Amino acid sequence: MTRIKNFPPKADQPLAEITKKWFLRVLIISLMFAIMPVHTFGFVPISQVATFVQKFNTDLFQDQKEIILNERGRIIDEYFTSKDMPLSGFGYKMALEADRYGLDWRLLPALAIRESTGGKFACKKADYNPFGYGSCRIDFDSIDHAIERVAQTLAGMNAGTAHLYKDKTTEEKLNAYNPPSIVPKYTQQVLSIMNQISPDDLG
Repeated sequence: MTRIKNFPPKADQPLAEITKKWFLRVLIISLMFAIMPVHTFGFVPISQVATFVQKFNTDLFQDQKEIILNERGRIIDEYFTSKDMPLSGFGYKMALEADRYGLDWRLLPALAIRESTGGKFACKKADYNPFGYGSCRIDFDSIDHAIERVAQTLAGMNAGTAHLYKDKTTEEKLNAYNPPSIVPKYTQQVLSIMNQISPDDLG
């Protein structure tokens, strides 16, 4: 499973600890520039300062992203666990793939809940398919693989179905995934589940 560097934070590393870490970094950088000798070596080239600041900002953004993904994964897993659903533990993976492909982070878990009650009633004739993907005729190597493939499809990244999903809203994607002509209230049901998972999109 692909992981972001140093992610997820340990369970005993709350947001306050991460904030403290960045406060200390800013303090150290400020002190470094305050005491930096210039009489012998001259000023630090602006290009070096720019590179340093860019790396600092990149690391800061990465940590902020880690916090958001971790929180999304936690919320998904807590929902699965509260309903005694087998997919508990895959919340982070769903949040990660949704972020990778620009999907609403609640969409994948909501689909799995609507299609298989969170893995309780996954496709019987297809391996590792809790999403009802391909009308339960497509096997996957693992749950991780299923999450990756479904996210990719919903993002319009599969050539055969790109015209159905690419640059579409979440509602339009759901209408394509299971058309109203087949299950009239499917889209509304999934959207309702998404809201039950969390009414907040968490950025």
